[in-house]
Amino acid sequence: MSRYLTAISAFVCLLGSILLLTRSSSPLTLPLNIPKNGPFSLADFYQNVPYTSSWASWWHPARLKGALIEKHWNTLYHLGGNGPWVEKIDGVVQGGIGPPDGCLVEQVHMVGGLICSTLGASRNALVMGPKALFLEPSHCPVHLSLQVLFIADTWFFSSKMSRHAERFPTVKAGGRMIELLDRIKGLNVTLSGDLQFVNDWIYFTQEPEKHLEQLTTTGPYAGTLEAFTTGVKLRTRYEHLLNASTNAKTTLWASDSARVIDTARYFSAGFFGIDWQEPANLVIIPETEDLGGDTLTPGDTCTKYRQDLTHGHDYGAIMLARFQSTYLGAIGDRLEQQNPDIRFSNGEIYSMQEMCGFETTVRGGSRWCDVFTRQDWLDFEYARDVIHYYRTGPGNPYGSVMGWLWLNATTNLLSAGLSAGPLFFSFVHDGDIIPMLAALDIFHDAVDLPVTHVAKARQWRTSQLTPMGGRVIFERLGCPHGSEADNQHPEIYVRINVNDGIVAIPSCKAGPGESCLLSDFVNLVKLRGEELGDFRQTCGLGKDAAEKITFLHQ
Repeated sequence: MSRYLTAISAFVCLLGSILLLTRSSSPLTLPLNIPKNGPFSLADFYQNVPYTSSWASWWHPARLKGALIEKHWNTLYHLGGNGPWVEKIDGVVQGGIGPPDGCLVEQVHMVGGLICSTLGASRNALVMGPKALFLEPSHCPVHLSLQVLFIADTWFFSSKMSRHAERFPTVKAGGRMIELLDRIKGLNVTLSGDLQFVNDWIYFTQEPEKHLEQLTTTGPYAGTLEAFTTGVKLRTRYEHLLNASTNAKTTLWASDSARVIDTARYFSAGFFGIDWQEPANLVIIPETEDLGGDTLTPGDTCTKYRQDLTHGHDYGAIMLARFQSTYLGAIGDRLEQQNPDIRFSNGEIYSMQEMCGFETTVRGGSRWCDVFTRQDWLDFEYARDVIHYYRTGPGNPYGSVMGWLWLNATTNLLSAGLSAGPLFFSFVHDGDIIPMLAALDIFHDAVDLPVTHVAKARQWRTSQLTPMGGRVIFERLGCPHGSEADNQHPEIYVRINVNDGIVAIPSCKAGPGESCLLSDFVNLVKLRGEELGDFRQTCGLGKDAAEKITFLHQ
């Protein structure tokens, strides 16, 4: 009996270590078959767990360990797009990312951008998703991220829109951080309490002019690593499509930003191989205002959106400031009690919260995450929801019409089917994905997000929609119906994958796995376009400006 208990204890310790080291952030879709009584098999365990290295192998000379990992909490799900990539877990269709029984994916469209992985970073971060796992010999609730997809004679038509991978802060945000640190240093004070670590802390780049706005290249959340890993992951899922194309090369598209282009390149190396330029061709689409509707970045071409200081691009910042005033002051009071010689402004405290996620993408962890309470992070998460909701999302009068451009072009390709090609990958910024989601209207809130308090039951959650490396994949499904003869001409459906979580269209989910009949999807997008109006007219462009995307074809 004692040997049995000793073995169980050893296994629990091993399992606990692996749980804390795994790269995934979401629950396992296939439970491990670990017997409650009797001997266990490590072989059974390892065959269900993808390989991952330990924190020891990710040692970083400047990474300061956070405090205790807390139960039922994961800070990575509350960073509002400023942290590592996480899987979408709220409001997803049950059953995983594999196609519904009997269905074959014929075409895939992906749009995405900044990429980040999902390792825990501090006492508030939990690597196993939003609910922590405390292992006990008598109760071992194992939830590992494992998706298994078996494909036999399956054709995928794939289109993907992706945000660029994990990056350093922008020049503007990074500049605010450096100004804060310089002010602290200039006051020549010794900080206490939650900020005591800052006395010896070093900013996560000593070459801001070189690193700001570019992909991170160190640590387990490195943007370069995750972009490559995502390529490998999607090759695993869609490898047979590489042989389905009748074209000599597969074309990918990236907006003309260094971090977006680098993301596409690292992704391509993972998906196509190190010599990716032989089977693939990366087309760079300028981020200039003269392209009209023929662009990946409509926020740059929509004149009224740029010039409208009330409800255009700046609308998000206006609404953000209103909400910030509801929670940042209390944090300032708490920090001032600990450090009477310095009072931090709302903007400085917000920069501290931003440093949590950005340092994590560089060093794998951040003590800035520990400065704030869970409620502080819930407020920060909502603040990030507010800025994006009103900057380019459903709360902005220009957002949906800008996003309809890519959505309409992709819908035409889905309708054309395999004759258009099997794989479509677009790489952009989060500010280009959000308008598309707004146009699709699948995360609908009955009323606009308030700025006086947190709307707890909201659908719009930026952390799970556009984390760094966030991606949206449209799949064209062929599913059998009727008699065996009818199966020669399967019914066609559309399914949407948001950060590896299948999301149903609320008004169109009667198909297998809550997918949408293609003809209904086409009609839905058509009616949505009529509702939103003409892009050129809304944006104040002349009739000579391009009205739609023309480059998205193989």
